[in-house]
Amino acid sequence: MADIPGYVRACFQSGKLAFLAILVAGGIVLQILACALYNNWWPMLTVLMYVLLPMPLLFLAGSDGSSVLSESESPWVNATKFLTGASAVGSIAIPAILKHAGVIGWGALVMELSSFFVLVLSIMCYIKVGGDTDNDYNVL
Repeated sequence: MADIPGYVRACFQSGKLAFLAILVAGGIVLQILACALYNNWWPMLTVLMYVLLPMPLLFLAGSDGSSVLSESESPWVNATKFLTGASAVGSIAIPAILKHAGVIGWGALVMELSSFFVLVLSIMCYIKVGGDTDNDYNVL
């Protein structure tokens, strides 16, 4: 991509960011629809896990986020991995428990789980897009 002009590369980067924004918005819409369509707001408990999910990464991993993706001997990095994993499992477990208890129906469960997977897909795409260092806006 070295022979592509800077303004075209910036346009591609903007398109990637727009795609990420659409994915996040789609996940949020699915989350709200799971509650609003079935007139039951208990599935919003999952939002608590979405808020708690990045907290260990923000507070315990430090400024170097690459240590979380590699093998480490640090107890803080291991605690970060554990708490992040527990929050991710909780994002799936809360709707499953609510369905098992009879609080929500199958439609709300499917929408909650699809919301989770859309948001995870957006996070994975963000990590992939964030890895491109030569596609910055400062190439103009």
